[in-house]
Amino acid sequence: MAHTLKSVAEAAGVSAAAVSYAFNRPDRISAHARAHILDVAQRLGYAGPDPAARSLKTRRAGSIGVVVPVGMSYVFRDHYFAELLTGVAEIAERRGAGMTLVPFDLDAAERARTHDEDGLRDTLDAIRHALVDGVIVDGLAGDHPAVRVLIDRGLPVVGSTADPAFSSSVAIDDVAGARAIGAHLAALGHRDVVVVLATPGPSGVARDVTDEDALLPYSSHRLAGFREGLGPGARVRVVTGGFNDTGSGRAAAALALSDDPSFADPTALLADSDALAGGIVDELRTRGIVPGRDLSVTGFDDGALATDLDLTTVRQPVRDRGRLMARMLLEPDVDERHVLLPTELVVRGSTGHARATGGR
Repeated sequence: MAHTLKSVAEAAGVSAAAVSYAFNRPDRISAHARAHILDVAQRLGYAGPDPAARSLKTRRAGSIGVVVPVGMSYVFRDHYFAELLTGVAEIAERRGAGMTLVPFDLDAAERARTHDEDGLRDTLDAIRHALVDGVIVDGLAGDHPAVRVLIDRGLPVVGSTADPAFSSSVAIDDVAGARAIGAHLAALGHRDVVVVLATPGPSGVARDVTDEDALLPYSSHRLAGFREGLGPGARVRVVTGGFNDTGSGRAAAALALSDDPSFADPTALLADSDALAGGIVDELRTRGIVPGRDLSVTGFDDGALATDLDLTTVRQPVRDRGRLMARMLLEPDVDERHVLLPTELVVRGSTGHARATGGR
């Protein structure tokens, strides 16, 4: 016999409401009464009200979602996402809420958006059916189809860019951070550089970036900052190796250092993440090029990898960002709805004065 809340109440000699409180609102009954009810429920093999049924009744899931556009396994080995999720989890735990990772294949979505509308609908299924009370979206603009699905569901959405489509946002001052990198290199005499950006697509497939309007928001902002800091006299080429990882950094560096005369022997490679910069450094070392002496390299994030590589980079408050995003969903007393967090330039040994050539 499958026991129900009502049968447990009868066996325990209490009301059905008391059983519900024992599982869902322990503050509403005494500790002694709750212990008695839970003991009876355990003896009967009753694990508690069905979460799905409860959510239908209350219209609350008790969990906030984080849209992960980079692959579920990737977030646990990437410094940025690990820090962001740690910040979110700290607040969710404090508020007694769950945290749901909502997978989203950004690469497949981008391909489907231009070639296959049915395929796009399939990639949005996880977002369409996620059982959450609100969502944190990192890395997507407010007009992205995935964001539109969430907004159409009536969910509060906290974004990573100051976009009016988001009910709240916590942005990083990417432009200012990248501007500081550009100004630092300009002061060292760098006038011919290559910027390496992550883009949706397979890792290790290098190409010139010809459509800058299609860049992810943070990459677009950082590219603008690099250009501002370097000044109008600088020559800036833009390449990608695909997905944000070291393999893409290696591939992009190989393209930038190829015999293609359009690259004109750059004196610096500017990456929009430390992960890409790590791949660049690997490629340089394979070629016998010393970062900081022969060719300058910069990143963006300042995780443990940056310290290991002695990498000049930009420190961003990622964990603070995650905390504030979660608070905007879970704590109604948070008054600020659109916040811009500052960054800090961290100069290390991977940058130096520009040489007459890039050191190839």
